[in-house]
Amino acid sequence: MNMREVVTDNIHWQTVDVDKEARRRQAGHSSAVVWLTGLSGAGKSTLANMLEKRLHAMGKRTYLLDGDNVRHGLNKDLGFTDADRVENIRRVAEVARLMVDAGVIAITAFISPFRADRQLARDLMGAGEFIEVFVDTPLAVAEARDPKGLYRKARRGELKNFTGIDSPYEPPEHAEVRIDTTSVSVEASSQQLLKVLTQLGVLEPPMRAARQDKENT
Repeated sequence: MNMREVVTDNIHWQTVDVDKEARRRQAGHSSAVVWLTGLSGAGKSTLANMLEKRLHAMGKRTYLLDGDNVRHGLNKDLGFTDADRVENIRRVAEVARLMVDAGVIAITAFISPFRADRQLARDLMGAGEFIEVFVDTPLAVAEARDPKGLYRKARRGELKNFTGIDSPYEPPEHAEVRIDTTSVSVEASSQQLLKVLTQLGVLEPPMRAARQDKENT
């Protein structure tokens, strides 16, 4: 028996009295994770920031997990190999799950290039709690924008394992939302996401959302 098995055998789930539904009732709305995925330079962080600003102005409880910001703390020990990318998303998915449990609308902006990792994140959430948003920008457009100069470094060989250049990006096959940033503004895109969140009942008081789900079945 290895050390991990020993630790697992001695950990038990602690039942708590204040649960997710209680936190949602206090917040006055449901909770979910809005998972933005797409190439570097697609506009994920800009859109995520705009969405959070609009939700905050509406009085909703939110938290934005941004790819670069998380690597300054929680994931500062990770690089950009495939294995490190997988671990990066695993940790973020677990944090997002805790945010949803806390009754918060979590917004994530990560390249999250691999479908299996995004599916892992989805599987951690309950029904209707994971909203995948494909921020769809062609590589040529993202590379032309290159706001951080990363594509130029990758093309010069100074940055290894860069998504879209020498590491693959696997686009979503069944995302809840697709945003074409070449033809839709950030303002219109954030409005589209607000509409989706409203339709899914995320912005409604929990009891009202539950009644709506029952009526739709």
